[in-house]
Amino acid sequence: MKHSNIYDFRLDVDQPERVDKLLSNHFPEYSRSTIQRWISNNDVLINGNPCSQKDKISSSCDVSINIRFQPVIDLVPEDIDIDIIDETDDYIIVNKESGMVTHIAPGNYTGTLQNALYFKYPELRTVPRTGIIHRLDKNTSGLLIICKKLTSHNILSKQLHDRKITKLYHAIVTRLIDKPITLEEPISRHAVNRKKMTVNTNGRYALSKIKPLSIHKNTSHVEIELVTGRTHQIRVHLSFINKPVIGDTTYGFKSNIFNKYPNVLDKFNKSFEQYLHAYSLTFTDPTTNKIKIYTAPYPKEYRLLLNELEKI
Repeated sequence: MKHSNIYDFRLDVDQPERVDKLLSNHFPEYSRSTIQRWISNNDVLINGNPCSQKDKISSSCDVSINIRFQPVIDLVPEDIDIDIIDETDDYIIVNKESGMVTHIAPGNYTGTLQNALYFKYPELRTVPRTGIIHRLDKNTSGLLIICKKLTSHNILSKQLHDRKITKLYHAIVTRLIDKPITLEEPISRHAVNRKKMTVNTNGRYALSKIKPLSIHKNTSHVEIELVTGRTHQIRVHLSFINKPVIGDTTYGFKSNIFNKYPNVLDKFNKSFEQYLHAYSLTFTDPTTNKIKIYTAPYPKEYRLLLNELEKI
């Protein structure tokens, strides 16, 4: 097994940028001095090669960091309730609530899942990104894997990179989806609104597999297998086929589809934002090598709307 101090990950790069800035953006919880020390000590390898702070990276790459000293962390521990589905020596399974940001970033330095994890598990300070290996959008609820040590992080991150972790999402969407759909539409950042993503022939490959669970008036309840993990992928793909997630005004949802159904409109909670839930995770346990399957119940707002739709 690889040395327990080695942290490996895949770094996605949208546009050419200096190594130190890319790493600072990727690890907002670590001080700039920590990142500079990693680089100056040759503890950072980009595609297997040492780098300097001023080196520019123009495309996605494999990064390996030898964490030989205690990082200086800029993260506020906060006593925020989080729903722990399961916990082992290697990982924690969290059911994130809608409305919670996954990890800190400019404009979101408190109130995140990362702040809550740091309070409950202070030992995660030694694992970059507080053990978070994948993310959910702020207004997407559901399951996340949090790694408790570097060795399990590397194993599970590799499973994620090799698409051996099955991620199933459930969503309530606009209009009808009455048969399985496979979407292979590349995604990139929007040219004008940099907070949005869009389908673009020059974007990164993205694959979503959609199948109907039930059909209702003007809406469908669907399951999406997220084969790749691009930013906003499910929301962008569903918007691309003109079937946006209910509540997702960023990608085209309009509440007037419920105007003829006042009971449904009454159950539609605008503050819930989007009816998209990371329902299931399947992966191989890094210690036992057994297949693990986790599911998370729907949030109450999601269940209330779905129940009302089933009546019409």
